[in-house]
Amino acid sequence: MGKIEVDLPDRLEMQINQLIEEGEYIDSQEAIEDLISVGIKTLRTSGRQEDEDEFEQYGDTVGGDDEYVF
Repeated sequence: MGKIEVDLPDRLEMQINQLIEEGEYIDSQEAIEDLISVGIKTLRTSGRQEDEDEFEQYGDTVGGDDEYVF
């Protein structure tokens, strides 16, 4: 199995630790492995490039964390 060293932002580390505390995962290694796997599967099925192209048509001011695009 390959090894990768990753520096995570504090907010992601806190969210992973919360999932572990809630019993979703045994430890951070299991959590990170599963979350990366899910992310890759999602990327392959949804197509990230399509999402980026759609976002570009609205410009940088629309679609932020607290905004909805209709």
